[in-house]
Amino acid sequence: MNVADSEVVYAIMEEAGYARTSDYKQADVIFLNTCSVREKAEQTVRNKLSNFSHLKRTRPHLLIGVLGCMASRAKERLLEEEKMVDIVAGPDSYRDLPHLVDNARKNLCAVNVQLSLEETYDDIIPVRVSGNGISAFVSVMRGCDNMCTYCVVPYTRGRERSRDPQTIINEIQILADEGYKEITLLGQNIDSYLWYGGGPKKHFDKASEEQKKNAVRFSQLLTMVAERFPMLRIRFCTSNPHDMTDDVLDAIASHDNICRYLHLPFQSGSNRILKHMHRGYTREEYMALIDRIHAKLPDCGITMDVIAGYPTETEEDHQDTLSLMCYVKYDFGYMFKYSERPGTYAAGHYPDDVPDDVKQRRLDEIISLQSEHSAQRNRSYIGRTCRILAEGVSKKNKEELFGRNPQGIVAVFPAEGHTIGEFIDVEIIDATQGTLIGIIKK
Repeated sequence: MNVADSEVVYAIMEEAGYARTSDYKQADVIFLNTCSVREKAEQTVRNKLSNFSHLKRTRPHLLIGVLGCMASRAKERLLEEEKMVDIVAGPDSYRDLPHLVDNARKNLCAVNVQLSLEETYDDIIPVRVSGNGISAFVSVMRGCDNMCTYCVVPYTRGRERSRDPQTIINEIQILADEGYKEITLLGQNIDSYLWYGGGPKKHFDKASEEQKKNAVRFSQLLTMVAERFPMLRIRFCTSNPHDMTDDVLDAIASHDNICRYLHLPFQSGSNRILKHMHRGYTREEYMALIDRIHAKLPDCGITMDVIAGYPTETEEDHQDTLSLMCYVKYDFGYMFKYSERPGTYAAGHYPDDVPDDVKQRRLDEIISLQSEHSAQRNRSYIGRTCRILAEGVSKKNKEELFGRNPQGIVAVFPAEGHTIGEFIDVEIIDATQGTLIGIIKK
């Protein structure tokens, strides 16, 4: 999401007359686009700001801005404690950046962290600078209405707002015309996408009958994109299990160009902890969803997010998490220790009472188990032929290319005259925990 947002910022600043530079030492304005999901992410920003301190001393005209979620969450601290920050702008304030820069030059207030119920940047065509010219991100909605107790996103990115589907089609058309081969549709909670021309999802009950009749839900958007662009490979993320509906699975099954891949965070395998987190589903409901996915999409890759050491988590809760992992056998996972985020419900109501050494031990067990599952899943591809989109040259061997199969797993294979951007049939002959190793299918 931050990659996509940064490309919107580039477009806004270029429209205002600024040019991009790849050398930050030559910049007049440096923006750090930030995340607040974990404390480690914010600490990375503080370290980066510290690294910029010498530039401010030698180039007094240099302006430094902090954008995104950390800007929303910690604006006072950024301005008062991080003395070198000149501009603070939240995720819904990027249109205001040229004005904020002008204010900062005049030593006026340069802060805008106001969240919006309408802003989707749907009329701005991002400047694609962060990718490989092959794959691109397309944001289809912003914000989140799921108030999970541990999550800062609803407070830093605001309520859910879906983008006009026609503007999504228009943006993808530009990418297709420019030769892109793959797009990833983005949303904080993408399965709850709902466009009816009348504002945020929470106002849908007040919509006219005509608006409700013509509403576009995520499965319809997915179908629309797949059928309009049959030569593009389509991915999407992220899904919340309680919003994943069978019509989305049916849309994937009906279109060969939609990747058989789902990122489906489960966070905990314990019903008690899931209820504590306000996740909106039970362990049994999640497992039933996995069963439906396997029935409708037998070759689907599934990845996950999980938190170790959430407040009150017991050893029994932890074992429930491990057993759920064994039930699903995920392809890959994003695995973290619980990180208390200021301003969330959990931070205000639940003491962070699991000792850090216990968190770390449980996380290590989760990582070890997932490593086994990833290796098993990857070995299952040996002997199969996968359609790979070549995304780049292997760092270890310049004679090899790498790319991902529809399930999102990276494969490395000899180039043999093929080039980046091609779809190539690759026979998998070996596998590691993280990579498929193949040869071009003759």
